[in-house]
Amino acid sequence: MCRRSSSSLLACGVLLGALLLGGCGGPKGLYVQGPAIQPSPVSGPVYVADALGQPLQRPTSVGLSDSVGLSGLRWGDWGGAKATASGRLSGGWCAPGCGREPYDVTVVLSGLEKQERVPYYRRATVVPEQPEELPAAAEKVQLQGIRLSVPAF
Repeated sequence: MCRRSSSSLLACGVLLGALLLGGCGGPKGLYVQGPAIQPSPVSGPVYVADALGQPLQRPTSVGLSDSVGLSGLRWGDWGGAKATASGRLSGGWCAPGCGREPYDVTVVLSGLEKQERVPYYRRATVVPEQPEELPAAAEKVQLQGIRLSVPAF
């Protein structure tokens, strides 16, 4: 079918390419049948990694980033799609005041995802109970949608 001249080899290559690209689906595209694949349910212990990548379960204190430190955490929910705790917020941005009196907050962990078969929360949101009490420097601190690290195995 394809002769060994350069023009016929080129034509043969174009023909094969067209067959490969167009031969996988009809004019309406691919047809997929059956239910969509569902993520497997989370089983086993669930973790959150601190800013250094250390895996923790229901931590009483955790550094979520370089500027967000939480202490006195009391977890109401853990292990489901979201984990919720109340605790205290501090960081270098509020020193020296919050070192003595951290701010009351609620923290919500979400984005549960498996990393090497181990489930981790991937995002955190910190909600101050009285945001008006935070110093002006808090405006530059990311408290919503904090991306959490996950240890590399």
